[in-house]
Amino acid sequence: MSIDGVAPGEPNAGGDWRPMTDVQDSADLTPKLELRGISKTFPGVRALTEVSLSIWSGETHMLLGENGAGKSTLMKVLCGAVSADSGEVLYGGRPVRIASPADARKLGIAVIFQEFSLVPHLDVAHNVFLGRAPRGRIPGITDRSRLYAETRRVLELIGFDVDPRESVHRLGVAHQQMVEIAKALSQNARILVMDEPTAALSDRESERLFAMIAKLKADGVAIIYISHRMAEVFALGDRITVLRDGRRVRTLLPTEASPDELVRLMVGRSVDTTYPRQFRKPGATMLEVRGLSAVSGISGIDLIVREGEIVGLCGLVGSGRTEVARAIFGADKVTSGEVRVFGRIHPGSAEGSARLGMALIPESRKSEGLALIRTVGDNLLLAALPQLFRSGLLWVATGRAAAQRIVAQLGIVTASLRQQALALSGGNQQKIVIGKWLVARSRLFIFDEPTRGIDIGAKAQIFALIDELVAAGAGVLMISSEQSEIVHVCDRAYVMRDKRIVGELQRAQLSEENIVRLGMQQ
Repeated sequence: MSIDGVAPGEPNAGGDWRPMTDVQDSADLTPKLELRGISKTFPGVRALTEVSLSIWSGETHMLLGENGAGKSTLMKVLCGAVSADSGEVLYGGRPVRIASPADARKLGIAVIFQEFSLVPHLDVAHNVFLGRAPRGRIPGITDRSRLYAETRRVLELIGFDVDPRESVHRLGVAHQQMVEIAKALSQNARILVMDEPTAALSDRESERLFAMIAKLKADGVAIIYISHRMAEVFALGDRITVLRDGRRVRTLLPTEASPDELVRLMVGRSVDTTYPRQFRKPGATMLEVRGLSAVSGISGIDLIVREGEIVGLCGLVGSGRTEVARAIFGADKVTSGEVRVFGRIHPGSAEGSARLGMALIPESRKSEGLALIRTVGDNLLLAALPQLFRSGLLWVATGRAAAQRIVAQLGIVTASLRQQALALSGGNQQKIVIGKWLVARSRLFIFDEPTRGIDIGAKAQIFALIDELVAAGAGVLMISSEQSEIVHVCDRAYVMRDKRIVGELQRAQLSEENIVRLGMQQ
């Protein structure tokens, strides 16, 4: 009999199930890992309350919940980054103490966090084997040939074609995610935690990841998978656990739930995940790009954004979407072509874009959109300082009133304006990045992956906000790797391949099939 007294494939009194997998013998009734009654309190915040979770070898256990539900804290307890206030961890049925990441590694536990833990100016190989590089014959010297050979082997496992000697800071977000995955796999983990692993991956890269997960399961690896994508939950999950407000709400089988039911369990209310909007007739041209080329490699880019419309920019990861956004905004040097904003020639700098009323909500909000150690109030005012304080003198009351107005308008959940931005959930951080441009009274918005790494409820809020902006006369250029978002939200879309725009899809033509066809056509 198992610890919880439940036979394989049978529910316990609370409705929880334990799986029967191909790699698991029916006589093996002990979970690979069990967390019992885990509680954790941070100053002013109850992050976890009596949370229990079990996982068996060869199982993919999906962990769902809104941002701030306690998922990341629970995983930090598991990997030794955070100590629980109470509760216990059992490994193979025996209590263990995980007081540090080193303790977790000894147990074969590896975590791929949503926020990268890479050293930007080291190469791929040194990041993959960080702190574990093979030693050479001379003490203190790394066996570099073995290091690069081992890295290539791990990269081949996930179908990632990159030079192990390439510096990580030169890679895009999607490729950095693949390095994180390779880093975890290089540890020969028996329990692998994946926190939003496909958030920055294309469909093709995601499919390779899913094939790798199937192979790991067949080898008996236990996987805890955190995701906000319902398609992944039902395609990959053997069991699903939902957290809300730091408590376990329910554990159930995929066959026992629908996407709508899971959303209700997560947020405590119904949420429309189709992101409906009323499509309106567009107004005057706000952004006009002609023959744009840049040092980043994009070339011959032509596009238009009009008042009151959302224009999608889509294609495979690496197709040049972010590079187009950065060149338009003035963050990357333009080598030829022309950008007109509200009929005026773009000055070619990010500062000039802000003065013209253009906003960029970048793909990586933590490294490019926020000053994490600064307060919520400071971040909300950063883009609007010249407009709010034309005299050069900062009036505290004026700034506080402007920031409080945006907090109320966007429903930013924060203890106060003095709370550090790094303490907020991903969805609230994204609202701050958008909010600072509202304070600056921007009218033309470039959103680069606006819903990356945020939960379903927050996604609906972000899209409702974007719709409000265009209804009020703003123009939006939106980049998304989730084709369903492009199809449901955008008036029309440009499709990119090999750093060029290869087609434009009007509303009537906008479908996932057409996006894929243009994006992959040779």
